[in-house]
Amino acid sequence: MTLLGLWWSDGALWLAAALALAIAELIAPGFFMIFLAAGAALTGFGILLVPGLSVLIQAVLFALFTGAAVGIGRRWYQRSEVETEDPLLNDRTSRLIGTVAEVCDPIISGEGRVRVGDGAWKARGPDMAKGNSARIVGAEGSVLLVERA
Repeated sequence: MTLLGLWWSDGALWLAAALALAIAELIAPGFFMIFLAAGAALTGFGILLVPGLSVLIQAVLFALFTGAAVGIGRRWYQRSEVETEDPLLNDRTSRLIGTVAEVCDPIISGEGRVRVGDGAWKARGPDMAKGNSARIVGAEGSVLLVERA
């Protein structure tokens, strides 16, 4: 096989796709295109080792290699503790615990709404009239648990 023949082979095209995906990950990091790049690279190397594989087999190899890369990456991310000064950075409801909010829709039969900043949140707690102050003591999903302030 000549150098020109290698350049136009399916394996080289998969490797070029892997390079393009890796560059895209560098430009717009999202921690997902890199797994696609790994799958494409492994597929490209596999096709260079075993030339002449059908397009269907290439697609299956790409899916398997990408799935394996995602699985390995996911396991690695779950094991890696990220040190942060603000562990509640992405947990908005937990950040609100301890805050005093104003009841904007009366809490009747344990359910109503409270105003926190410029937004209104569903709330559960003891019955309270509109305008009362409520302290946020917890959260269940996006519903705030409140008590009288």
